[in-house]
Amino acid sequence: PKKLVNSVSGCADDALAGLVSCNPGLRLLQGHRVILRDDLPALRGRVALLSGGGSGHEPAHAGYIGKGMLTGVVAGAVFTSPSVGSVLAAIRVLAQAGAVGILLIVKNYTGDRLNFGMALERARSEGADVRMVVVGDDCAFAAPGKAGRRGICGTVLIHKVAGALAEAGAGLDEIVEKVTAASKAMGTLGLSLSPCSIPGSKPSFQLAEDEMELGLGIHGEAGVRRMKVLPVDEAVETMLKHMTDPSNASHISLTPGCSVVLMVNNLGGLSCLELGIVAGAAVRRLESRGIRIARALVGSFMTALEMAGVSLTLMVVDEELLRLIDAKTTAMAWPNIVAGPATSRREEVPAPMDVPGKPLDETGTGPGAARAEQVLERVCSTLLDIQDKLNQLDRAAGDGDCGHTHARAAHAIREWMRSRPPPATPSQLLSCLADLLLEKMGGSSGVLYGLFLTAAARSLHGRSDPAAWADAVDSGIDTMQRYGGAAPGDRTMLDSLCAAAKALHSLRTPGADPLQVLEAAVQSAEVAAEATKHMEAGAGRASYIRSSRLEHPDPGAVAVAAVLGAVL
Repeated sequence: PKKLVNSVSGCADDALAGLVSCNPGLRLLQGHRVILRDDLPALRGRVALLSGGGSGHEPAHAGYIGKGMLTGVVAGAVFTSPSVGSVLAAIRVLAQAGAVGILLIVKNYTGDRLNFGMALERARSEGADVRMVVVGDDCAFAAPGKAGRRGICGTVLIHKVAGALAEAGAGLDEIVEKVTAASKAMGTLGLSLSPCSIPGSKPSFQLAEDEMELGLGIHGEAGVRRMKVLPVDEAVETMLKHMTDPSNASHISLTPGCSVVLMVNNLGGLSCLELGIVAGAAVRRLESRGIRIARALVGSFMTALEMAGVSLTLMVVDEELLRLIDAKTTAMAWPNIVAGPATSRREEVPAPMDVPGKPLDETGTGPGAARAEQVLERVCSTLLDIQDKLNQLDRAAGDGDCGHTHARAAHAIREWMRSRPPPATPSQLLSCLADLLLEKMGGSSGVLYGLFLTAAARSLHGRSDPAAWADAVDSGIDTMQRYGGAAPGDRTMLDSLCAAAKALHSLRTPGADPLQVLEAAVQSAEVAAEATKHMEAGAGRASYIRSSRLEHPDPGAVAVAAVLGAVL
């Protein structure tokens, strides 16, 4: 798989260097993959917090260095535990800065335990007061083996709790006691749609297109179950059931009425859109269990490179723990959100009142209304007849939905006419059509037609002479150009409209025959639409396609010419 790196061997060092370059509060320790706060003198008389592990989990762990969280981080190569020498060097720097105690916060992986543990023993022999807390929050395995529960995203919450305590001046014993208790009331479970791959290596496992895996680790280790891809609501319910199942030795106990902090963590490759959907589902499912979500944190907290997946972390909290979670921190990866509970029942802002306008023509009947209805019906029939043609033309330069978009407009107009006769007054008719297309048509076309009709309706207000229609079309085109940015010759619907408008200028000539002028306008629009096949697109989605590939007329221009023909 492709990676944006300079070299496979240097990617961890390059990532740390980039992080420090962009953050004035961080410093690298010379000769080691260690990042430290730049205010080490402020440590004198306080407990320092050191964490770390393999790279590839960014923003963990260096993103959590800052006042109110970690003092420093020791990083290894991608998915590789850091060296004993680097851990020991970091401990020595913190001890020499005057820290009264140093707490190592370590995820429960054998390599991390061994290397941090060895460094701890060496540091103690040098006289440093060092303790270690091992975090194992994985809820995946119903019967964890000798290795115990893996340390995953819940570790970030332990960073936060420990950091807030240290910032408040707590001693090492108190911090160890409180974070140990907090970690026992916490659980995490992952769900993935894809594997991840270490730079220079192939993916760690394979998942079929229709499969997802429950309970996998943050290095691509196997989970507990593969299953068919489920809708988010069902997937989240499956996760929560597994996490809280009393028969699962790794479960977290949740009782109705208890308060939790929820972390919805992107494992690296999930879109933010999907993450938001998962977060909403998690809130609803927890609420249905009678659980109060005191805080919800949503984002990328501990990733597994580019794995398309998510993990849910739950920590049962009391008032004191919640205060520690809410305490201020300068760590860049901790979310800066308003403190408050999550709920799916948040009160909505009331919709604005409609701005009162002039009442519509009360009659809606008579020859004017009947003629308008006949013309609109012809327009609708025409658009529906050319739906497939417009889609085909649009596939060459767009997403192939121009016909569908115009068909939506036709169906909306028909439904509107069935509900009430169209206004007979031209200005009111165009204004109503503008509102209708803006609401129902969709796409850029809906907005462009809406702009055109709104401006044309304003120009027609209080007028019905033939010249007024020429002015209205000009006004509509001016407004479309102002906001749409296109001009005649750019291969858009404006090419047909502007050609028709030029012909309609004859309506300003006294004694002109409106029917003959309209016929000329339709012919001009059709010729202009056909001519767009020879133009290079200057605006719209087609402008991103090489002109040599555009061998057909612009679908928007064709649609406009067809609408004008139906009016005739």
